[in-house]
This record gives sequence, C-alpha cells and structure tokens, in this order.
Amino acid sequence: MKNAHDLVEQARTRIQEIPLGDAEAAIQAADIVIDVREADEFREGHINGATNIPRGLLEFKLSGTPELGARDMNIVLYCKTSGRAALSAASLQDMGYLHVKSIAGGFDAWTEAGKPVAKPSLPSFE
Repeated sequence: MKNAHDLVEQARTRIQEIPLGDAEAAIQAADIVIDVREADEFREGHINGATNIPRGLLEFKLSGTPELGARDMNIVLYCKTSGRAALSAASLQDMGYLHVKSIAGGFDAWTEAGKPVAKPSLPSFE
C-alpha cells in the first residue's frame, strides 16, 4: 500500500523537476505558470504572473479550457513544497502535455531565497 509521500516520490522519477536556480528562466520561457495550491494559499502570496488552478481542479480546467489545450505549451508548476506540483506534472504528462516542469522546493523555497512575491492588494475603506 502506498501513501502520499510514496506517490510523490514515484511521480518525481518521471517528471522534470527543476532546481530553484533555473526557475526564473523557466518561468520567463513558460506559456503559463500554474500555482496548484488552494485559492487561500494563492491569495497569501504567489509568483508574479502565476495562474491559480488548485490541484483538485487541474485536469478538469485544462480539459475544459480550449486555450490551455495545446499539448506543446511550456508549463511551469509549483505548490508549497513541490509535492502537489510533482503529482500535477505527472498527471499533465499522462494527459499528453510535452513540456511540463515543476519547481523543486516550491513556493517555500522561492520565498526563502528572497525571490519576489506578488500579493493581491485589498481595497482601502478609509
């Protein structure tokens, strides 16, 4: 019987997980950067330009959105620590996407390295 950690490690053996040092170049070359964390996590801060598609909706969203259907798109994925992104990358590869990358260490590694973080601004009621 496998647990979540086992599934993540299995996914990592067949995906392209890029080190944080290569993440900015991969993001610049990407057609889309997808944050697979939950919406509340995304609202707390995210990589600038990322689109939030939570892990639980990813396959459905990509299947139901024609502009995301091109299997040769350059896709970069991330989550909090890279587990959900690894599972997501494996799933997208199974769907036929050819150029999928996951950022090792995820958003936690990104913020720990002092990389820029986008935070939505709340309206001022003053």
